[in-house]
Amino acid sequence: MPVPVEISSYILLFFTTAFLGWLMEVVCKLIQFRRFVNRGFLLGPVCPIYGFGSVLVTLLLERHAEDPWAVFILAMVLCGTLEYLTSYLMEKLFHARWWDYSTRRFNLNGRVCANTLIPFGLLGLFLVYVAKPFFFGLYGQLNGTVRDVLCYGLLALFAADTAVSANVMGKIRSTASNVRGDSTEAITRAVHAALAKDSPLARRLLHAYPHARLANTRLLQRLKADREALRRAANEKREQFRAELAEKEAEVRRETERRRQELRARRHGNKHQE
Repeated sequence: MPVPVEISSYILLFFTTAFLGWLMEVVCKLIQFRRFVNRGFLLGPVCPIYGFGSVLVTLLLERHAEDPWAVFILAMVLCGTLEYLTSYLMEKLFHARWWDYSTRRFNLNGRVCANTLIPFGLLGLFLVYVAKPFFFGLYGQLNGTVRDVLCYGLLALFAADTAVSANVMGKIRSTASNVRGDSTEAITRAVHAALAKDSPLARRLLHAYPHARLANTRLLQRLKADREALRRAANEKREQFRAELAEKEAEVRRETERRRQELRARRHGNKHQE
């Protein structure tokens, strides 16, 4: 079935920008580590978050194209929200924090920070005013059959890659759920050690995100609950001790006052006898 031109253009834009985002990540890591690192969760050369971000920006912000400031600010909000939700969902699904900006200033729960929001705004301007007109012009020159084959072929590869990668990430989650440790750092070290002997696919994902923090969520939740119970018990004991201490102090004060009064009474009696 032929794909409508508008839809096929957005599909191709998704894969184009997902590849360019992957390429940018690889180059950055090449400069940082001086070695090739296949970034992203998928095996193929794509980072879907860039593709989804570019499609959302071009779809939702084109109506504001007459106001560059609006495009810039809305792109920051839109892409920042997408990054935050992606981080949150990935953590809930696979028990791992794949990136963490907690050490950077002006961050929100370590999921987004000002250092990434400003580039998002600039990329939004680039997408709306440069990338979309340029790429849509290229896609429009493609033969209809070629465009359809590209769309269906890329979607099929993407679906297969997603299935395989989700299976690998499920293995990482299973490993994290079975290892023992009393902290996120201890569990992360144990998971890395266990998966270092596993399949190349699992090792690839850990190499792609060497600073990912993995956690046995159930274990940590149980430990957190136990610590909270201990904290409550300690607070109750502390309050009970304080109450008992206050009662003892009041009893000592009463006894002291009673003896003082007895002593005064005796002195008063001795004076009368004299």
